[in-house]
Amino acid sequence: MQLKELSASTGISAASIKFYLREGLLQRGVEIHPTRAEYSIRHVERLELISGLRSVVGLRVDQIRGLIGLIEDTGVSRLELLGKTQAMVMGAPAEAVQDHPLMNGLLAAQSWPDAPSEARALLNIILREMETMGLSVSADVVLGYARAADQVAQQDLGTVLDTQSRDQAVLAVAVGVRAYSRLLLGLVGMAQASHSIRRLGGTRSA
Repeated sequence: MQLKELSASTGISAASIKFYLREGLLQRGVEIHPTRAEYSIRHVERLELISGLRSVVGLRVDQIRGLIGLIEDTGVSRLELLGKTQAMVMGAPAEAVQDHPLMNGLLAAQSWPDAPSEARALLNIILREMETMGLSVSADVVLGYARAADQVAQQDLGTVLDTQSRDQAVLAVAVGVRAYSRLLLGLVGMAQASHSIRRLGGTRSA
């Protein structure tokens, strides 16, 4: 397909596609004429990725460029690629963080691998921030949330592992982290409201 068809197929303007080409986010098409190039399904997938990272996740161009660099680097495993994607979307620190006292018990109770990751570092930070705010972070509370989160994560991971290309996998993780986190937050809020209504009686207007 040519540029006009690529634009129509993805819903992304020709001007934006040219911008992504200039910025090195989108690989150039096969030249068939000095002023024309042929594009393929790979370009469609890359544009879908760029669009999702910008409009849904809100990443900057330089952040997207960094992720694309990891996608193109065959020395980066899919596990590392997905971990870096998750970390960028969640705002996790790149450096290791000292484990919270509850971490070892949490790993053992959930049979989670005792391995370093950006997600582990972020959880350590969150637990300490909650303590600073005077919120309860007892082992029972954390394990209750962990069990629910584990079920959600297994369901999410099935979608990611079914993807064929690295572009699609990154998009599934990036958009999934943002969208399903909001879904989980909404469901928790709904559950809290429902239990409040049952215990306190009465109804609440929407």
